Amino acid sequence: MTETELLFNPFEPGYTDDPYPTYRRMRETDPVHDHPFGLWMVSRYEDAVTVLRSKLSVEERLINAGMLREQYDAIDTDSGAGTILSLSMLDRDPPDHTRLRSLVAKVFTPRSVAALEPQVVELVDEGLDRIAADGGGDLVESLAFPLPFEVISRMLGLPPTDHLRIRELSGWLVRSLEPVPDDETLARIVTAGDELAGIARDLIAYKRRHPGDDLLTAMIAAEEDGDRLSDDELVAQLVLLYVAGHETTVNLVANGTVALLRNPDQLALLRERPDLAANAVEEFLRYDSPVQQTRRVTTAPFELGGKVIPAGSFVSVVLASANRDEAFWGPDADRLRIDRDNARQHVSFGSGVHHCLGAALARLEGRVAFERLVTRFPGLAFGGEVRWNGRINLRGPAELPITV
Repeated sequence: MTETELLFNPFEPGYTDDPYPTYRRMRETDPVHDHPFGLWMVSRYEDAVTVLRSKLSVEERLINAGMLREQYDAIDTDSGAGTILSLSMLDRDPPDHTRLRSLVAKVFTPRSVAALEPQVVELVDEGLDRIAADGGGDLVESLAFPLPFEVISRMLGLPPTDHLRIRELSGWLVRSLEPVPDDETLARIVTAGDELAGIARDLIAYKRRHPGDDLLTAMIAAEEDGDRLSDDELVAQLVLLYVAGHETTVNLVANGTVALLRNPDQLALLRERPDLAANAVEEFLRYDSPVQQTRRVTTAPFELGGKVIPAGSFVSVVLASANRDEAFWGPDADRLRIDRDNARQHVSFGSGVHHCLGAALARLEGRVAFERLVTRFPGLAFGGEVRWNGRINLRGPAELPITV
């Protein structure tokens, strides 16, 4: 099979600008697809939910030999990147996952998150003030990035940091969540992980000297009170929360804005019905998922869609494809409808024990951002071409020019 014949070819020109025609072909042609890259791809909704709610592993050390195993082995477990990518709760099975998640879950309860709304409103308004003063600009730079980055920094109790550098480093690290096309990219991932791990160790040392009423202090205290959280595990959880706490919400706000501007009838409806903002966020998450794929690893033969996936297989659950599956969503699955009754049944936050811990926070940030963006700027419009970030998994605009 040649490159041009691949059913799924993320390196094809234009793919990251619009992957949805590819996903449709996968659902229609081979919904449980044994890909030459050495992974199985699951693209239909019901199959995706089955895999996500199964007890399959998330630990990549269990993958059989092949391209993805070579990629995993190339990220030395003794490196900063290896620490981050193997010891975070995202990358561990129970009971380690249960223990790690329990240390931070209490900070992400609906009640705790709801208490953050005044701060979120303040930060959104600051971003909108910047946009108003400039008559537009880049929505990513003015609002979509600063909002979640500042919120997670405050929750963790971190001192002022070089947010532009961390943004650049996290952008490289998250490329480890997708097939890496060349050795140079792999080297950049490892270097970025090493630097992020070093920054995390410095922040942890700072917080040991300056404890406070915040999430990082609580994680350190749990470790010091005899919990099994090691220094490396502490680094891994901090980087995970820092990166996941802003990368995904950047895409939610930016992708949702693009969707509204491309569907002016839905933008008008949201202005007329601001009470739809919460449901609109669910529809944005469904329509253009901030995280396009997630993984599981089989530990025994696993039957799905009439096929048997061998033990030791990397299974890519294509969340963004499942969210557009006509068999579940109906014939208008490719259409944006902010009043869709079952929008909340999307799988953008995953499902099962690894359901996104920060889902309530992302929903809050998205709801406030869209409520205030569309009411503040009745003349909101594109100010130029959207430039996509070129990522396969955490796909979103790198630059979103707007005018107001």
